[in-house]
Amino acid sequence: MPKGKIIKALSGFYYVLSEGQLIQCRGRGVFRKNKVTPLVGDEVVFQAENETDGYILEVKDRKNELVRPPIANVDQAILVFSSVEPEFSTALLDRFLVLIEYNRIDPLICVTKMDLASSDEVAKMKEFAAQYEAVGYPVILTSSETEAGIAQLLPYLKDKISVFAGQSGVGKSSLLNVIRPDLDLKTNEISSSLGRGKHTTRHVELISIGDGLVADTPGFSSLEFLDIEAEDLNYCFPEIEKVSENCKFRGCLHLSEPKCAVKEAVENNEIPAYRYEHYKDFLQEIRDRKPRY
Repeated sequence: MPKGKIIKALSGFYYVLSEGQLIQCRGRGVFRKNKVTPLVGDEVVFQAENETDGYILEVKDRKNELVRPPIANVDQAILVFSSVEPEFSTALLDRFLVLIEYNRIDPLICVTKMDLASSDEVAKMKEFAAQYEAVGYPVILTSSETEAGIAQLLPYLKDKISVFAGQSGVGKSSLLNVIRPDLDLKTNEISSSLGRGKHTTRHVELISIGDGLVADTPGFSSLEFLDIEAEDLNYCFPEIEKVSENCKFRGCLHLSEPKCAVKEAVENNEIPAYRYEHYKDFLQEIRDRKPRY
């Protein structure tokens, strides 16, 4: 049986890319019975008499799946943040990073509008970049105007499913337009006209950009820690997780516990203070969360 990848889901049809061909498929009735919903990004087994009359027979195991947007097997999230207009926010970036880490997706931090930054702001961004790179996150400083950093970004897209995420106005669309000008994305809109207008059906689609596939969706629409428990947060900060192995108490939350290696690392400037402050803020937010019934 042929295999392929779902690259679009619309009105009960799944469009499967297989050996360069796009096959329109429906899901088997047994999927509904077993509460299996094929998602864009799924690797599937299908059968088809022609390009418009296929059936998905099997959905392969997923390495991850997101609810908003509904997509599976995401390889990486490209977190787009501007150096200015709007101002770079480590708090918002760390919030995105926690959600990405929790979903076991590789993050890439992409800072835009470097051409608009003053010399002091450029120096500040380079300092932040060095700190995040020390954690293990790749950082690319870019400009859609000068095309600086675009050549660095392209290899990350190759042969991967990527989700671009970031707040409105940071230049996601401008960035994608530089990589693939024929998309002609409108400013402040990350998706093409394929399904994001007021009177069109909303759907998720993977579009070919830079030798890879990019979800035409604004990425995470919810930035709340709905599923993350207090004890999980430690693992969403790689540098905290690493140092916490030296804490005296197992299950240390790095707040008021004695002989906490994380607090000691912060005091010694081995962990940026702002990262630790965000960890504490997020932990409090999780603890204050109302239980769901």
